[in-house]
Amino acid sequence: MYDLTARLAWQIGMLESPRNRDLAMDIRFKDELASMPDLRHRLRRLRWFRATFRASARAVTEAYGVRFAIDDARLTRAFLDWIEIAEAEKRFAEINRADFIVFAAGLVLRELIRHDPAKATGEAAHPNEGTAVPQSTEEIVRFWPEGFLYTNYCVSAVAAIHEQEFGAAPAIDKCADDLRTWWSYRENVTEMPAYAVAFLDRFLGSEPNWIAPDHVPSRRAMQQVLQSLSGGTPAGLPTR
Repeated sequence: MYDLTARLAWQIGMLESPRNRDLAMDIRFKDELASMPDLRHRLRRLRWFRATFRASARAVTEAYGVRFAIDDARLTRAFLDWIEIAEAEKRFAEINRADFIVFAAGLVLRELIRHDPAKATGEAAHPNEGTAVPQSTEEIVRFWPEGFLYTNYCVSAVAAIHEQEFGAAPAIDKCADDLRTWWSYRENVTEMPAYAVAFLDRFLGSEPNWIAPDHVPSRRAMQQVLQSLSGGTPAGLPTR
């Protein structure tokens, strides 16, 4: 565990040299999600979760020409495993709802990577017709189409929900458009799917917890609120 964390920290350090780039992850599907009223609650229903995930896959296909076959049984298991954990931890939304939305999306990403319900099956007949796509993103899609689909879906959901509830979507870090970051991302989540939570934090510009990425009380944003409420000493957590 610690050897893997140390190696990951070294990789991230190597990747984070300053770069003059204005690109960020292509999340055109965010607008479609944001048009759905009460999105945060809808996505906690299996029917909406499956429908929006399939729509996200179609959006990636239309933009980048990669077709996906989606296994509904695996997608359902990913949803059920996620919703069970999210419900058990939802009391943390009372502490910092904005951060909990990101954390919950990180758990979705972890379960999608674990259950792996999508498989790239080939190229669409006419990819990118009439659609400008960033070359760097296209390289990422070719490198790991399933991972891009899962991550893009979760980032789009966070952006849409934040836009609905707080008026603005979080900024996406430039590392989300760096193929080297995705190389590290894919390698590490293959060994430890919980790192998906940390990488999603990283893509959304937050400081990840590389030691226990899916442990919500250890999140920096949660700890900061708890400490401010208790005058500098970590406060007790809300009861279930």
